[in-house]
Amino acid sequence: MTPPASACRIRSLEQGDCPGWDRLYQGYAEFYGVPQTSQMRDTVFGWLMDPSHECEGLVAEAEDGELLGLTHFRPFASPLRAVTNCFLDDLFVTPEARGSGAAAALIEEVRRRASERGWKVLRWITADDNYRARGVYDRLATRTGWITYDMAP
Repeated sequence: MTPPASACRIRSLEQGDCPGWDRLYQGYAEFYGVPQTSQMRDTVFGWLMDPSHECEGLVAEAEDGELLGLTHFRPFASPLRAVTNCFLDDLFVTPEARGSGAAAALIEEVRRRASERGWKVLRWITADDNYRARGVYDRLATRTGWITYDMAP
């Protein structure tokens, strides 16, 4: 049975979380169909453990210590508004924990930390067809009208 969000704890990612985080991040990559190697995950985990790197990570942990979800976030400058904002890069909750409130709790903790730091907006993107997640996001935030583009340099 999936624990309710009140039964999970949101906390900063720690070095000892590597095996559980790796399992979650691999699941995230598979969900989006992104090929990913263990070396790539090692690189990202290294960033998350480096206090001088801009990326930070949080995990949702069940009472028994099992990791149920993760999120990564970082600051980004908004020159037009002359402020620093927060970008939530990755959010993943195990299929078994979906609907438990863990995703909303992870987002809320990022929002809290962004507020503490004086960051003005918390922003993230998702796939257009990620309907289940969008149901959560639509309850928590305002969908924007912006369209994103990617270009290889």
